[in-house]
Formats: sequence, structure tokens, C-alpha cells
Amino acid sequence: MFILTLFAANLAIDIAYAEEIQTKPAFQPIPGIVVPMGGAVRGDNDELRQRLVDLAGGKGARFVVIPTSSGNPVATGENAAHELRRRGAQVELLRIAPQWPGESLDSARRAAADPDNVAKIRAANGVYFTGGAQERYADVLNPNGVASPVLQAIRELQARGGVIAGTSAGAAIMSRVMFRDAQNPLLVLKGLLREGKEIERGLGFAGDELFIDQHFLKRGRIGRMLAAMLAKGYKIGLGVDENTAAVIRGTDIEIVGATGALLIDLRDATVEPGPVNVPNVRNVRISYLDNGDHYDLAKAQASVFPAKRAKGELKFRQPDFVPELENPRQDFPDILGENAIQRALSQLVDGNRDHVTGFAFSLLPAKDDPAPDLGFEFLLRRDERTRAWESTGIDGKDYSVFDARLDVRSIRMTTPLYKSWQ
Repeated sequence: MFILTLFAANLAIDIAYAEEIQTKPAFQPIPGIVVPMGGAVRGDNDELRQRLVDLAGGKGARFVVIPTSSGNPVATGENAAHELRRRGAQVELLRIAPQWPGESLDSARRAAADPDNVAKIRAANGVYFTGGAQERYADVLNPNGVASPVLQAIRELQARGGVIAGTSAGAAIMSRVMFRDAQNPLLVLKGLLREGKEIERGLGFAGDELFIDQHFLKRGRIGRMLAAMLAKGYKIGLGVDENTAAVIRGTDIEIVGATGALLIDLRDATVEPGPVNVPNVRNVRISYLDNGDHYDLAKAQASVFPAKRAKGELKFRQPDFVPELENPRQDFPDILGENAIQRALSQLVDGNRDHVTGFAFSLLPAKDDPAPDLGFEFLLRRDERTRAWESTGIDGKDYSVFDARLDVRSIRMTTPLYKSWQ
């Protein structure tokens, strides 16, 4: 009887969840295959790099490498080309880079209109954008929002089903709006989000509805992505971690690589006024997608890697659930720290409490900090929609977490926060 009761309860949750997602607005499929990589992709990440070649048609697939963003485009471009060639691709390195020896911004823009470069893209199956400073992509390929002939050819390649891949800066450009130069996530969360400075037009390969950020968990960028999404009207955000890629086809996201990605869903969120034009936000849905997991953007539904699914779902809703993390930390003083949000989510689903609290604040405010005593509370909750699976790996800590709830509110911090004991 107890088993039947639990089954009925879980079935009711699944039915309610299915009914709820039917009310979500439709998500427009993304053409082609878009592959943002979070940066710092290791040369030995064979799964990810081979996947790029396979997606473009396998051995003999034709790629162009565009190193526009790099401060050392010759070395960066040749390295990217080498990694693709050693996995069976044919590669052309395009000399479209203002930092290429002997080149300038003007000459790079001329190269972005060169018919020979356009022809090479039209003959290709895939395009690979290297890392560097993403503003160079905007300044060279899409100056003042006017698409160069090279960018137009890349969009045509995408429309016919080609692969558009990019790492680090090459991932940032995938959104319609991108971060141009926003190195301090806390300042962005406080509202420092200026056109042409912190944010810029992206190249838009991921469509109008999906916001993408990179180096995400390693550099604690959830605060800046939330702020940009709220400011620019995005409902879905995807933060891809280092040495990891998201393969986006139509409405499906698949995670490939060493770690994972964080998906932020604001479709049910509510926004309230806060101090200095900084909004508070409630009922954000947050999911951590691990290697091999999928997420359907149209259905707002995740599916876990089969090996994890076979191991079984974490049963934290059951009264006899025994968490593996029996005495975890209950709060995170720096929720914007390295991998902090991922660790907080793991604790949430395999700890002994149904909520975890984190804080964002700077002890040494920057000169342009608009509100030095402004901090933020991040409250993570697990509820009837939250689901999670344990890792199948050796350390058992790479959880998949779907649909946790996040509330972010402004708080006033005491300054100075501490003083000498004596």
C-alpha cells in the first residue's frame, strides 16, 4: 500500500508538471546546429571536438576557422584548425582579424567583405569561432548592426543546416544580445549594464529567445546573466561551463563535455521593484544539466543521461529519504564564487534541508559601484517540480538538477562588514 501511495503521488506530480509546461509559450526552433562552448576546451577533450566534426558530416567535413576575436589570431586559429584536422575535417583559416600581423580594424572589415572568404564559407559545412575579445566580432563582422557579406554567408550556412560552433568569445556572440566587456558580475547585477560597454549586439545564431554566456560556473556568472535577461526581456538563459559544449538543434539542447551548463527559466518569474533600479525576482526556475543530459526548450522539460536514469532518481520528497550530504554547509557567503551555484544545487537536492541560501556582496567595492552597501540574497528551494539524479562517476557529486526554484532579493549590508576583534 505504501508503494502504491508513493507511486500515485509521484504520478500526480508528473501529470501536474506535464499540464503546467503545456501553458508555456512556444519556443521557436533554432536553425542548423549551434554549438556554444564555454571556453578553455582542452586538447584531450576528444568527445567534444570529434562531435563537432561528426555533426558537420564526419571525415572530410569542411570547416572555416574565424579567429577575429583573438589577440594572437595566427596561433589561435592554427591551433583550432589543427584540432579539427586531426579528427578528419578539412579546414580553411580565414585571415579576418584586426590583431593579425600587418592588419587593422579597417583591413579586417575589408576581409569580411572579400568574395574569396564568402566563397569559402559557402563551400563549408561548419564555422568555428575562436576565443578572445568578443567585441571584435561585433566590430568587424557586424559593425553598427550591419551584417558583413561574411556574416551573411554564415547565416546562409546555418539556414541550410550547417554547424555554427564557437568557444568562449565565440560562444558569447551566439545570442542576439551579448556581453561586450562585463568582467564584474556583481556590478552588472547592481545595474551597471550600458550599451556599447557591458553589453553589445551579438550575432544572433541562437535566435531571439535564448541568451548564452560562457566560462559560466568557473567564473560565477549567474548574477550577470540574470541581470541581462531581465533588462533585455529574455526568458531563457544558458550558461555553459569551461571544457563543455551545448549542442543546440531545433529546440533540443544536449550537453557534451567535462562539466555542464546552467539553464535559467524566467517564464514563471515575477519581478518586483528594488533599490537603485535593481529589481528583485522570484520563482526563477534553475536547472543544472550535466554531461549527456538534454533539455527541450519547447516543452520546458529535461531528460537525464541514461546511465544516471538507470541509477535512480533522488527521492528527497519521501519521508524516509536519507541524504548523502548529511552535514553540509547551509549557506554560501559568495554565491558568485567559482562553482558555488553548482555546489549549492547539489546540496539542495542531497542535503538535509529543503532550501539553501547564498549571498553576493563585495568587501572592496569598485570605484564605479553604484551602491557599495547593496548586496543580494539568493534563496534556492526544492519544491514539487524539482527533480534530481546522482552522478554515475567516481566522486558521485556531478548531480543533474532540474527545476529548482530561485528567489533573488536586494539586501543592505553593514559597512564595514568587519573590524578588528580588539
